Amino acid sequence: MAIFNPIDIRKDFPTLEQKVNKHNLIYFDNGATAHKPKVVINSIQEYYTNKNSNIHRGVHTLSRQITEAYEQARVTVQHFVNAAFSHEIVFTKGTTDSINLVAYSFGKRFVKAGDEVMISAMEHHSNILPWMQLCEDRGASLKVVPINKAGEIKVEDFTKLITDRTKLVAITHVSNTLGTINPIKEIIHNAHLRNVPVLIDGAQAVPHLKVDVQDLDADFYCFSAHKMFGPTGVGVLYAKEKWLNEMPPYQSGGGIIQTVSFEGVTYAPAPLKFEAGTPHIAGGIGLATAINYINQIGFEQIEKYENELLNYAQSQLHQMEEVEIIGQSEHKAAVVSFIVKGLHPYDVGMILDKYGVAVRTGHHCTQPLMDYYKIPGTIRASLAFYNTFEEIDTFVTALKKAIKMLS
Repeated sequence: MAIFNPIDIRKDFPTLEQKVNKHNLIYFDNGATAHKPKVVINSIQEYYTNKNSNIHRGVHTLSRQITEAYEQARVTVQHFVNAAFSHEIVFTKGTTDSINLVAYSFGKRFVKAGDEVMISAMEHHSNILPWMQLCEDRGASLKVVPINKAGEIKVEDFTKLITDRTKLVAITHVSNTLGTINPIKEIIHNAHLRNVPVLIDGAQAVPHLKVDVQDLDADFYCFSAHKMFGPTGVGVLYAKEKWLNEMPPYQSGGGIIQTVSFEGVTYAPAPLKFEAGTPHIAGGIGLATAINYINQIGFEQIEKYENELLNYAQSQLHQMEEVEIIGQSEHKAAVVSFIVKGLHPYDVGMILDKYGVAVRTGHHCTQPLMDYYKIPGTIRASLAFYNTFEEIDTFVTALKKAIKMLS
């Protein structure tokens, strides 16, 4: 493992070298999407330049080579999350697509009128709307577990709400708005005591934490490549083999069948059963490249450094009387969400942009959470291992200027 040096790491990311509004770019919007290292960009370019071909169905050299590379990418993802088998890894368009896949396929097979699906009050819309639609279609009920003002879920509250009618629990690992790291291992354990499977939205977790789906005992775990320094348009659904075997296909089309006639169809085994059509081949390979890049840095170093960044950023904001941090759990990933009293988040974000500081403002696709805190939105600074303490200082200085200009 190489010595961690954020200055050297930044050299791997071309986007960070630019200026915005005549200022050096300070990119604190990693929760929306992270930048891509040159090795990922090069891997995508190499595919389209020299390896372009379709997979699984060709006997010629390029097709065989790229099929092997794509399936090796699946193995790379398997090892990344410690899945038991590579066929438990389904490539999707992203976290949203993965959740919709489970909502459709699991819901079609296992959810009926009178049943319940349980989520939390801090979920992203992508982990709310598919379950709302499923419940509406099936005549089931959506049950929402509350949080406290610190932005935390209490395991005992979650457990009490599970009933004999609960068919699935769907919960985020790390809140995209609050940064809260939920106690999902305990939640999964308690749900399993009632024989209830659990889906985890891991979109905001995989860039920051080492995930072990077997240790967690998750039934489903979803994430996107673009939030972990890989390409857009590709993601992962991990699902236990038993669920993949029992669930029907999500979409129909080429690649998901063993035999087909006008009398009937025999589907291919997982994961191909859930991967209709030509996939984002370059994306899958780019994701594997991003994983290898992250592994070279090492999650032990990533977690330690990002936690130091988080603590420093929060300590600086705590010193500003006008600022209130929203979500102050003891267990957080590198996300600081805050409001400036008397000012709209959008206005503050626009001024910060004039100083080259990129933050996210608004409800962050968590409108029910904003309603809980009785605010229109927040300013979110989401950090990554290529950010620096000096950038936080510049951000705080720009924030003070913004407050002065708008007050």
